[in-house]
Amino acid sequence: MLKKILALFLVAIALTLTGCVSVGGGLQSFVDTTDGYEFLYPNGWLQVKVSDGPDVVFHDLVEATENVSVVISPVAQENTLTDLGTPTEVGYKLSKNAIAPKDSGREAELVNAKAREYKTKTYYQLEYAVKLADGRKRHNLASVAVSRGQLFTINISTTEARWQKVHDKFQQVINSFSVY
Repeated sequence: MLKKILALFLVAIALTLTGCVSVGGGLQSFVDTTDGYEFLYPNGWLQVKVSDGPDVVFHDLVEATENVSVVISPVAQENTLTDLGTPTEVGYKLSKNAIAPKDSGREAELVNAKAREYKTKTYYQLEYAVKLADGRKRHNLASVAVSRGQLFTINISTTEARWQKVHDKFQQVINSFSVY
């Protein structure tokens, strides 16, 4: 009898601890059912209130310049992502309109652009090397998708000095982004 109680107790503890584990190694989930998107972001990052611009922003507590954001922009209802261009074309437009717009003093080089299919949606995954106006260098990953007449863009960024250390985790964030 005591063994059965102990076994049930251990099972209950194991289930409780399993429920406390975050999704993925060092990542937790953000879901916006109103706008229809979700992604994983690193543990220890906090959501920042923004009044204009991105739909949501998170940043690292320790490395405050590391951040992830989602921007939602209207497109024609009938447009698909491929209607907007190839991964390279869309990546170039994003660099000129959002990452390093004219007169911002920033420069963005599109390092990589590729398409990915996930749950019947097309996503373009983009990588940028960015030089800020003051000469500091950053690295950005982005993923874009179209759903319900909206262009969804997730962007995650860090300093070039930390890029090699956080690359894999940031790639997990970008890969986790999905719209519905």
